[in-house]
Amino acid sequence: MKKINVQDVKPGMYVKILQKTQEGDKEKTQQIEGLVLARKHGHEPGATITLRRMKSGVGVEWIIPLFSPLITKIEVLKASRVRRAKLYYLRNKSSKQVRKKLKIAAKKKELVELLGSEETEEVKTEAPES
Repeated sequence: MKKINVQDVKPGMYVKILQKTQEGDKEKTQQIEGLVLARKHGHEPGATITLRRMKSGVGVEWIIPLFSPLITKIEVLKASRVRRAKLYYLRNKSSKQVRKKLKIAAKKKELVELLGSEETEEVKTEAPES
């Protein structure tokens, strides 16, 4: 699991979001896991993502504001290559069909490519001295 920046969340990622909730006078941390179906409104302050997960055979979706001060951490559990910006067609598929549709980036190199080149080392080329 890798903690990522809010701007790096993309459709096709399976993420875990830790969010603070208030119950009476107690403050708890709620954990939400799911597949990112869509990201809306880009990098605006009102940007949201749609998460989907099957719980007890029933599909549950959450719409979560990305720049909310209640979100403490976003971790990527899995990432897959997708060829659509919105994955709404997965709502009509079973869990097995969804796994078949998504190409899971099994290799670490592919995961780094999906998340960006922040983990890769930059190779500096030096000019030859004359």
